[in-house]
Formats: sequence, C-alpha cells, structure tokens
Amino acid sequence: MTATFPFGPVSAAEGMEIIRALHADRPMTRVSFEYGGDAWVIHGYEACRQMLEDRRFVRKPFHDGRVVPYAIEFPEFLTKTLQFMDPPDHTRLRRLVAKAFTMRRVEKLRPSTEALAHRLIDEMTAGRASANLVEAYALPLPIQVIGDLLGVPPEGRTDFVKWSHALLSTSGMAEETVIEHAASLFMYLSELITARRSQPQDDLLSALAAAQEADDRLTDGEIVEIAMLLVLGGFDNTANFMEQGVMSLLLNPEHRAYLAEDVEARIGPAVEEILRHAGMEMGKEVEGRVGLVPFAAAEDVELAGVMIKQGEAVMVDLGSANHDDRAFDDPGRFDLARKHNPHLTFSHGLHRCIGAALATMELQVGIGVLLKRLPGLALAGDPVYLEGVLTGGMTELPVTW
Repeated sequence: MTATFPFGPVSAAEGMEIIRALHADRPMTRVSFEYGGDAWVIHGYEACRQMLEDRRFVRKPFHDGRVVPYAIEFPEFLTKTLQFMDPPDHTRLRRLVAKAFTMRRVEKLRPSTEALAHRLIDEMTAGRASANLVEAYALPLPIQVIGDLLGVPPEGRTDFVKWSHALLSTSGMAEETVIEHAASLFMYLSELITARRSQPQDDLLSALAAAQEADDRLTDGEIVEIAMLLVLGGFDNTANFMEQGVMSLLLNPEHRAYLAEDVEARIGPAVEEILRHAGMEMGKEVEGRVGLVPFAAAEDVELAGVMIKQGEAVMVDLGSANHDDRAFDDPGRFDLARKHNPHLTFSHGLHRCIGAALATMELQVGIGVLLKRLPGLALAGDPVYLEGVLTGGMTELPVTW
C-alpha cells in the first residue's frame, strides 16, 4: 500500500502515536507525492543507520538532471555542495574541510561564546521585563559565533538572516528576490575569500583557503559553496534547536528544575535529549516530514527485508528513527538524564553534519547560561512560527523573567 505524502498536520501527541504504530508495523513506508513520484520513507532506527552507511545509496541524480521526487525543492546551488555529493568528490572535499573544521577550533570558541551569551542577556534584560527570545538571543548567538568562526566582519553579518531565508524559501518569495539575495551572499563571500588568500587570518575562511592535501587544494568556487552552506546551516538550525529546547524546559518545570540544580554537569545529556526531540515541537501542529534530503538506490538493495529497486528514491525520517523503542528506552519520554542517546539528528555516517560539534557547544552554552542567569525565566505568550522557509523555526518566543 502506498501512502500520500506529505502527511497531514498533527499535534506532537498524535505524531507520537503515528510513530509508535509505524514502528510496530514496518521499517519503511512507500509514499506518493501529491505532484507525482514515489519514494521510500524509512522510519526504523537500524534501517536508517544501515541506509546511511550503505554507499549504494547515492546523491548523483541531483547532478545529472534526473531529479528524484522529494517533499521540498532545495535551492539549486545547495544540490552542488558537499552534503549532496558522493565519493570520491565528497571524500576529497570533506577531508579538506575537516582539516579546518576541527574540535580544537570549536573548543577555542567556547569562552568567547560564553562571554557573548552573557553580553546578549545583559542587553536583553537592561531596563526591560520581557523580550522576544528569538531576536534578542537565540538568533544573534549562533550568527555571531559562525561569523567569528568564518571570519566575517560584524558589519557583514547583518544580512545573514535575510540571505539565508531567501535561499531556503519554499513559498511566498518572488524568484527574482531569491536570485538577488543568493547573488549578494555569493559575491560577499567571494570578495572575503579573495582577501583571505592575500592576507590570511586566524579564521575558517583562511584555513579553508590553505587546506591542502598533496597537490590538491580547494578552489575559490568550492570554498564559496562550502561557506554558503555553513552560513545557511550554521545559525538557523542551531537557533531552532535552542528555541525548542528552551520552550520545552519552560513548559515542563520539573525538567527545568532538574537541570538548574547542576547545569554544568547536566547540560551535556540535556542538550542531546533536546536534539533527539528536535522537530517534535510541543504545542505546535506540524506536517509529517522527513529529516534529510533523499538518496537514490544505485542498484537493487535489500534493506530491512524490503527490496529497493535501482533508481528508487529513499528518504530517512530522522524524527521517527529518534523515537524507535527498539533503540531508545521509553522513547516518548523527554528525559534529560538519558544515558544512552545515539540520536540521528545530525545524520550518520558519510553525511553526518560536519558542524555537529559546533552546534552542540552553542546549545550547551546558550541554554546553560540562560538558565543560570535568569532563574525566573517564563513564557510571556505563544510562539509565532516562521512559514515558507525550509528550516522552519520561530520568529517570536515571548519570555519574561
């Protein structure tokens, strides 16, 4: 039987019931898109891991004009970047990028990120009793961190949100506006990379420009595409995770009290649990959607007892996989003390998010400092959600303290 996709909007509680039923019944579902085309959507945790480790599932159809059906149309430039590539191109680029995007570089940013969090809270609370946490804290923090990491001057970050939302727009924005903003971001980063070639600094753009293996190095065009991807993925998703995490804590006083007792010791596992629940926003009706762009089977592959034919599209439903009771004890429970938490929010294997360590550090700092500084933090109204943008998220999260 083939289901119609996307699924209808449901509450988080209804979504959990659907997920339980899917896991009890099947590892994956054959879906048919409203505008044509079929695909396999994988729900089971182990099946997702196996697919993401199997190099017989590829991204090549995005490069040769054979478009695979998917729920949301991705910007054309994005389909030519690292996350859409297959080996050996993917292997080469990721190896060169990883030399610059190291844990050491991320940890060097922790003290400055903590100082930034304190400064933003000082500004947010100065002479006021309430604020929109999105624009005052959750967005500025990762924007400034990714700006510092890349080496983008403060004045160059003012248009990050506008450029990002245009490039990730799914509806409601004129095509010429999207093209204009994409060109603006491309030109800005190109000029910055040219400057770093001649005058290197201690930042990621300079490190990418210098990244080399044998006689191989990144071209300026490749660096621009990677930088654009890091800009798009470097703040929006992190801000979304932070907003969801803070709201979940404020809606569940017992969880917040537990974390507040020892923030330093408990923030690590707490952030992992917040990430596991990402996309299951409390109190919001969300349409069923997958967590990653699709792959295509390069040959016939049997996965979890299902034969996937060559050329068929396959997508992983990360939200469902993260709530599989065969991988997690009592997966519907929001448990900040969860010890075994191998969630797939940052994907897995070859395409695991290269910025996972950075996002995790920012969430630990952002949520931890916020709870320590504002023990009386409380919701001051209903959140407002962003529409028509691929990454979703909130535009308003009213809080008081």
